[in-house]
Amino acid sequence: MSYKTILYEAKDGIAKITLNRPEVLNAINPQVTADLNVALKNAEDDPKVKVVIITGAGRAFCAGADIKEFLSFPTPADMQYQTERREREFRLNETYTKPVIAMVHGYCLGGGFEIAQQCDFMIASEDARFGQPEINVVGLPGMGGTQRLPRIIGAKKALELIMTGDIIDAKEAERLGIVNKLVPKEKLEEAANELAQKLSGKSPVFLRFAKAAVYRGLELPLKEGLAWESMLFATCFTTEDQKEASSAFVEKRKPVFKGK
Repeated sequence: MSYKTILYEAKDGIAKITLNRPEVLNAINPQVTADLNVALKNAEDDPKVKVVIITGAGRAFCAGADIKEFLSFPTPADMQYQTERREREFRLNETYTKPVIAMVHGYCLGGGFEIAQQCDFMIASEDARFGQPEINVVGLPGMGGTQRLPRIIGAKKALELIMTGDIIDAKEAERLGIVNKLVPKEKLEEAANELAQKLSGKSPVFLRFAKAAVYRGLELPLKEGLAWESMLFATCFTTEDQKEASSAFVEKRKPVFKGK
């Protein structure tokens, strides 16, 4: 598969997707949207891929949308179509079955920050900078930032970032719970790979059920969420991986999962 704006590599159960427009800090345009969507689908459909890492080439993860492209959408309807399409295609939390890690360095702003928010984990280097500066340029976030960020850090802090357009450093992002782990820049890839390898050793079925339990549960009242969790927990016992996990534990050996 040939891509124009990303690099794709799949090795040892880990697919690495690199946004590759370093000359514009990996700004998002329609071609990036198309390439990233195809790459994510390829990783999802590849049974050898257990975990996905998304990162950016050069000095940034992604500085957000390529503002020049907004000049080509003459009506609000055109813009709504494009933003809804992007948000639908990058709905990694709710619809993507495999764990996704954002490996963030440099600027992670606007639409780039919104892509990172959709990943299940975020590993960041100390030089990372985060923000939703759309208030200064286009109005407000349009790829889920007004909905996901409050769920991550709470409404008041999310409103502060969205309404001021302020950019925060990696240490503050870690304090707020945006970042799972903060590491020196030279350790970033090592840390992301370490987490990816740990996840790839788990049952793909269990990982899929865990994502489904958490993300759907966030949208449900507690009573319904607990029932959803109970159903998924019971379903685990219909799988070959559950039997393998239990046998391996009793026999004090490493399990060999088949994803069934």
